[in-house]
Amino acid sequence: MWQQLKQFFESDTQILEKWQDEPWKSLPFLAIDLELTSLDLQESKILSIGWVVATACQIDLSSCFYKVISTKSSLNQSPVIHGLVEEDIQQGEKVSKALKTLLTLADSHIWVFHNTSLDMQVLTKTYQKLGINLPPIMTIDTLQIALYLLRKQHSVLPPNAATLTACRQRYNLPLAPAHNALDDAMATLELLHALLFQLDPKGKGLLKEFSGVPGLKAFNSDSA
Repeated sequence: MWQQLKQFFESDTQILEKWQDEPWKSLPFLAIDLELTSLDLQESKILSIGWVVATACQIDLSSCFYKVISTKSSLNQSPVIHGLVEEDIQQGEKVSKALKTLLTLADSHIWVFHNTSLDMQVLTKTYQKLGINLPPIMTIDTLQIALYLLRKQHSVLPPNAATLTACRQRYNLPLAPAHNALDDAMATLELLHALLFQLDPKGKGLLKEFSGVPGLKAFNSDSA
């Protein structure tokens, strides 16, 4: 499954038909972030999840969602990064409840990540363990768009140039708290708007006009 997912995320840009003729400024974006026990995708578990919605370039603060997720898996060294400790995790919500809530937003929103491949692989694996098949989902990866724009300026990329913090700094976005799932989702959503205006300064483009830009993927779990 993982090799098939890897090939999928390395494939050409794909845009679901329902979104192709929509001006990107009017699109409903859902930025999602996960905090994980590990970056080893074979064993990684979700420790927290956060998301937030923007429509017509307006971030809807009432849509903010954040949950710590309970797990019996080892936290390894992850508390050093995100600050979640055993006591937090023990009081967390079941992953099934949080992901069933997220599933209600699959058809109506474009999902945004800073590293789509990582987060979608973890989400897909978790949904499969819950016996749930994801519907077709349109995803946008701010990391891949940022790299695309950087490669237009540099033959050799600066070290750590694609981190969320570094990307935000290039667009003069304010410093944001890091390693909290909701804060990172909010930071990703702000970065997305900066990147899209970099691609389309007048803000009048249709999503299909970005078909040559890496990071736009129509994800279908059947392909996994």
